[in-house]
Amino acid sequence: MTVISIPADSLFGLDNLPYGVFSTPDAGPRVGVRVGDSVVDLAKMLGDAAFAQPTLNAFMAQGRPRWVEVRAQITDLVVGDVPDAAVHSVDDVTMHLPIAVADYVDFYASENHATNLGRLFRPDAEPLMPNWKHLPVGYHGRSSTVVVSGTDIVRPSGQRKAPTDAAPTFGPSLRLDIEAEMGFIVGVGSPMGSSISPDEFADHCFGAVILNDWSARDIQAWEYVPLGPNLGKSFATSISPWVVPLQALDAARVATPVQDPTPLPYLQGEQDWGLDIDLAVEWNGDVVSRPPYAGMYWSPSQMLAHTTANGAAASTGDLFGSGTISGPEKDQRGAFIELTWSGAEPVEVAGEQRTFIQDGDEIAISATAPGHAGARIGFGEVRARILPAGS
Repeated sequence: MTVISIPADSLFGLDNLPYGVFSTPDAGPRVGVRVGDSVVDLAKMLGDAAFAQPTLNAFMAQGRPRWVEVRAQITDLVVGDVPDAAVHSVDDVTMHLPIAVADYVDFYASENHATNLGRLFRPDAEPLMPNWKHLPVGYHGRSSTVVVSGTDIVRPSGQRKAPTDAAPTFGPSLRLDIEAEMGFIVGVGSPMGSSISPDEFADHCFGAVILNDWSARDIQAWEYVPLGPNLGKSFATSISPWVVPLQALDAARVATPVQDPTPLPYLQGEQDWGLDIDLAVEWNGDVVSRPPYAGMYWSPSQMLAHTTANGAAASTGDLFGSGTISGPEKDQRGAFIELTWSGAEPVEVAGEQRTFIQDGDEIAISATAPGHAGARIGFGEVRARILPAGS
């Protein structure tokens, strides 16, 4: 039997207990929970066949009462003796995509980010479109290109046309960017023709991950009018391997900023689902930005309510992103197009002046949030290296 050591300053203590899918050299992917610097095999510890699966979907589909029950069981069991065969060092396992992604929608919920991009893309017009403060604006992404942290990203190719070009050309993106976001995962869906209210959020949302919505800004700028992002976004979206359960985020809940005008009734709820999460963006090892999620205008509960407001079905494994997280200060901007003001204001990265991402660059986004009793909990990180086009 093993007694798991949890360092006092661990971001993965009993307040957190995030779920992930891991494998070892002698066994394939299955569900585990992170406790300190250990990964506990839940199929071996709890004996539930849902945890012997290569994704979290079977467990998530069991619903909120089961999520609460399992979390309580884990909390009780990991402070005692755990079977040796169920415990692995986090350094000895390989992490996998934690869910089978059913569908993917990405929102645009930061007023600071939306305002900055409006000023860059439409300098002679109002930065916010007329609908922005009335509904959570989003676009439909591509679930098949959601990948786990550690997966290399190949530079995308596509059509691009600079304002000075006479005609579009096709080739590798020259303005490759990131978007530092949080992603939310639907555990229990809803049937077509129904909707989920903001106050039903906790019955449907299983947990959260860090999300990087990779963006080819030159491809995006040429294609996005009139129907929005498509190939400039669809080539890759990266998420962190650990899913922090919604229960672990109770201490991080805050009110959203004042929403004026008052949202329509279907976007109103009694519960606050703003979240006090701090992110850090590393570019080749240098922290270049610290975006604060607490300032996001639209909450994840409102995003899910809006997604289903027209009767669209929600499914186990649906993923929706918050949109770029940007604060009011320059060093809080969650996309490099903002941080460098579309390349006009380079930043220093590892001793070099940089604007957009170059081949070989490595980007890592980490996040922490308040836990209970004054501790902090961690989401781990989402990390990837850029490979040349055609790799």
